[in-house]
Amino acid sequence: MVDLKKNITEVKNRIARAAERCGRSPQEITLVAVTKTIPVERINEAIQLGIQHIGENRIQEAREKLPKIQDNVTRHFVGHLQRNKVKYAIKLFDMIQSVDSLALAEEINQRCVNSGKKMPVLIEVNTSGESSKYGCEPQETLTLLQAIDRLPALSVQGFMTVALYSEDLERVRPCFKLLKSLFDEAQNLPLKNADIKILSMGMSSDFEIAIEEGSTMVRIGTAIFGPREYAEIK
Repeated sequence: MVDLKKNITEVKNRIARAAERCGRSPQEITLVAVTKTIPVERINEAIQLGIQHIGENRIQEAREKLPKIQDNVTRHFVGHLQRNKVKYAIKLFDMIQSVDSLALAEEINQRCVNSGKKMPVLIEVNTSGESSKYGCEPQETLTLLQAIDRLPALSVQGFMTVALYSEDLERVRPCFKLLKSLFDEAQNLPLKNADIKILSMGMSSDFEIAIEEGSTMVRIGTAIFGPREYAEIK
């Protein structure tokens, strides 16, 4: 059995060390525990151990699990969101991190208008150039940001990316540098509803270099909960 307390402590220590190496405060970095495939009991245990943010990737799984999760946690949707699942997402989550098109943003906005909600969102950017990954093209990011900023029920709070996976972390680093450059450019745009303050980048394999490159939010699953047993998922 994975020792959650030990793993959470170690991840927080690694976050702190990475922040300190680049002259940042560990308090600048939000830890999101990614709970895809993790049973409700383990998620609630992690919350009791101090986890304040959780991330889910699949709407159907979230619909089954989140009603049983303790209330004192912020819920992030971090997977690919289909437009026909938006009606569930806006009820289940406090933030949607994976907005990658204006059409999806407009669907979220309309659903939120109808239900009287304002939804914080992040724009997902494909910084690796891999066709297997979701996200808008980097060169389209700021145009998309300005278009979404006109939607009254959405508040863009920053950007998210899933970097190139490589054991050579110096091949991964350019993905984070690219997103940070877009983040910096966005600070100079005249925006109405947006508040660009979050850079969600870095996962179990690469979060330390993501922090070195400016990440303010890391999404950690395996380093907390251990390897996932996908075969058990129905």
